[in-house]
Amino acid sequence: MLSSTNESYEAVGRLAAGVAVDQALDVTDPEAWIGVDVGVRELAWRRPELFHSNASLSGRRLSRDGDASWPTVTWTGTPGEAELALALCHRDGRIREAALGHAEERPALSALVVIRCADWAGPVRERARALLATVPAHRLAAHAPLILRIGRRPRGAFAQELLTEALRTGPATHAMALLDSSDKATRRLAYRVAVERGLLSPTRLAQTAARHHDVVVQGLCAEAAVATLGEGTSDNFTEIVVPLLASRQPRVRSAGVTALRRTGRHLEAEPYLTDRSALVRACARWVLRQGGTDPAPLYRALCVDPAERPAAAAGLGECGTREDADLLRPLLAHPVPGVRACAVAGLRALEAVRADDVRPLLEDSSAAVVRQATAALLPWADHLPPQHLRELLAEHRPRHQQVAAARLLWAGGVCV
Repeated sequence: MLSSTNESYEAVGRLAAGVAVDQALDVTDPEAWIGVDVGVRELAWRRPELFHSNASLSGRRLSRDGDASWPTVTWTGTPGEAELALALCHRDGRIREAALGHAEERPALSALVVIRCADWAGPVRERARALLATVPAHRLAAHAPLILRIGRRPRGAFAQELLTEALRTGPATHAMALLDSSDKATRRLAYRVAVERGLLSPTRLAQTAARHHDVVVQGLCAEAAVATLGEGTSDNFTEIVVPLLASRQPRVRSAGVTALRRTGRHLEAEPYLTDRSALVRACARWVLRQGGTDPAPLYRALCVDPAERPAAAAGLGECGTREDADLLRPLLAHPVPGVRACAVAGLRALEAVRADDVRPLLEDSSAAVVRQATAALLPWADHLPPQHLRELLAEHRPRHQQVAAARLLWAGGVCV
């Protein structure tokens, strides 16, 4: 934060010295503009000598007239770009409003007009909004990251709504150009608009959902891709559903599994009953039920030997009955760590945990098993033997065992 503040002060100092705006700060960085806006007001108080030679800040070329409540301020000449930038950030609202009268002629200062649209002073705010409403759509799109940041302010919705409407109704190229923006909020808005306008093909939607790093974009594109599938038909199955099912992201895989019902391939959801994600497992169960198949017997069969599909134990707990706990308890001693962890998760889901059965797993070599055992034992923390837990705090114990013991001791009201 200190470094950012110093950079803002340096940029303001350069502007006060008459340096061109595009050389005084990084005009592509929304934080730089916001920093200058704040920095001008702070430095005007702390270091007024910086602005002695600047007409807009010293007032030598400004005249005032009108009533005492909000007198009008006008320039006696044409301000330079750097001078105008400082005036648009001036602590006196009348000077900010006067500066807006010259901002239309300076497209390079559109960013400061955006900021003034959320100004606390009504006359400044209204004049800035009237000016921004005349700005071409491509210039609004260029300032999208800044507009969306200002949109989070109490009076910042105007510019954001203007941008959104411009992207929705303007040339498609404006929205498409923002899809690869490095700014998260801008990228998400662009994808929302592109999906609403149908600018992306089903294949591209599916591929984007499967590969994109932004979880919001993944969800938007996955839902839109599935929506293009015809009810009861397998058209475009390979291009749309297959990439979704292959995604590493649970939300995207769940959309692909759900699409199996839409395409009439209910039974193909069976492999996803044991997906590592609880969300995907739930979707697989729903699809199978929609096709007339009860998933519980499938889970019971898988739990006979779940070494290849450990999540079967967790899935049985998610949809089984209390009687199924007898199938899961023997799995607490299974040689595969994943099975042991999922067995604990299944017992928790069935609300059938027995502390004496699970407590030995606190000494398990697998961190995943110990985490599940700890979560299962927290409701019984005050009944666990403190001495056993203290033994797990010994230095020679693995860290995951030490952490588990500390959590349970604290939960049981025992000082570590």
